[in-house]
Formats: sequence, structure tokens, C-alpha cells
Amino acid sequence: MRTITIVSVLIPVAVALLMIMPASWKAAIGIQENSQLSSLPLFHAVLNGSTFILLVFAGIAIKNKKISIHRTFMLSAFVLSSVFLTSYVIYHVTHESARFGGEGAIRIVYFIVLITHIILSVPVIPLALLSIYRGWTNNIERHKKVVKFAYPVWLYVASTGVMVYLFMQPYY
Repeated sequence: MRTITIVSVLIPVAVALLMIMPASWKAAIGIQENSQLSSLPLFHAVLNGSTFILLVFAGIAIKNKKISIHRTFMLSAFVLSSVFLTSYVIYHVTHESARFGGEGAIRIVYFIVLITHIILSVPVIPLALLSIYRGWTNNIERHKKVVKFAYPVWLYVASTGVMVYLFMQPYY
């Protein structure tokens, strides 16, 4: 449980620092923009979309009492989310954040989606880790209590990750 707490604090702090770190600081520590990684935003959208699909299939599997299949889908979603997070950090260490250039109503919609995505991406880490831990250790009653929150939040974060990419795609 202590590991879940530590990971749940360190990841959002590290990502936030990467997002606000000036390019000059990155250059000072030897990190330079890498054009070979410029296609990573599309890769991130594919990972988020695939995670969303796996989560939906996991939900269907558990409703049909297919526990083994549910577990496989959930662990696969966790692996894809972990790959996403690693790749996301690599991208933001090597690239400045792109700026949204849309105007009018679409700008408002974009920022609502982005802000809610960012806010909910923080608690999804401990919620997902705790859910997986409790499911894996067969603590099913406590697993179900966490999943009531974790599952919809994780679905939302995965789906809005794709939406943010679609909004931002012209500006990468």
C-alpha cells in the first residue's frame, strides 16, 4: 500500500514538472528536441483508445462473470496505460508542449475537456493501482468499492486522452 501511495504522488509531480520545465532547462541538462519522437502524440492516442476499449471489454466480462477474461483485459489496460505514461514523459522531456490554436466555442470545449482530463488523471493512478491490488489479492468486496470510482474515472481519462489528441492534432 505504501508503494501505491508513493507512486501516486511521484507520477503526477514528475509529469507536472516536465510540463512547466522551460526548454532552456531541458537543454541545460542535455535534453534536446528529438524529431524522431514527433509521432508520439498519435501513439499516445492509440494507447488511450486501446485502453478505453480494453476497459469496456473488461466491464462486459465481469458483468458476465468471466473473471479470468476480466482480469486479462484489466491487466492489459494497465500495461497500455503504463506504456502511455512512460512514452508521454519521454515525449514531454524532448518536446515543448504544443499550444491549442482553435478559437471560439471549440476553444472552450477543448479547455473543458483538457482541464477535466488533467484533473481526473491524477486520482486515476491511485484508484487504478488500488483496484488492481485488491482484485489481485482477492479482496473482492473492497475491490468493488474502489472500482465504483476507479472504473468511470479511468474510462473518462482514456477517452478524453483521445479527444485531446484530436483537438491538438493540427498543432503538433
